[in-house]
Amino acid sequence: MDTYKRKELLVGALMLGAGLFYLFLTINLPRKGFIDASTVPYVLSVGLCLLGALQLLTATKATQPPADPDADADPSAAPPPDYPTVFKTLGLIAVYVALLQKVGFPIMTVLYLYAQFIVITPREQKVNHITYIVIAVVTSALIFFTFRQGFDLMLPTGFLKI
Repeated sequence: MDTYKRKELLVGALMLGAGLFYLFLTINLPRKGFIDASTVPYVLSVGLCLLGALQLLTATKATQPPADPDADADPSAAPPPDYPTVFKTLGLIAVYVALLQKVGFPIMTVLYLYAQFIVITPREQKVNHITYIVIAVVTSALIFFTFRQGFDLMLPTGFLKI
């Protein structure tokens, strides 16, 4: 068995194992009804199990790595990793988690998403502030009301006292 096939099988087995472990942990959550706090973990764990199984099936049929059209290109021409973006993202996540309880989910999520959109916007592209703000506000509101009304879960409201 070639190295590529072994790596693909290992990734599939690890994904399936993680999915089954997550599913086992999810089964131990208390249930209140059909849709409750354990619904999303169930969906995620089943999805991870399906992806792991699909990866295993694909790996058993794989014979060689897919052809890379850029294989003939100079490897030094590849762009270097963008470490500053990674560190900015980790910093934003840390600030988001630190202020979530005090400021509240709706406001912190809008601020986090807006800042994250700016961070991941390529340097050569103009930042579209209006679009980013609209997406951040709509997404934050949708998530907040979905959890509050749909799942009957209270997210921190902070200053808003909703």
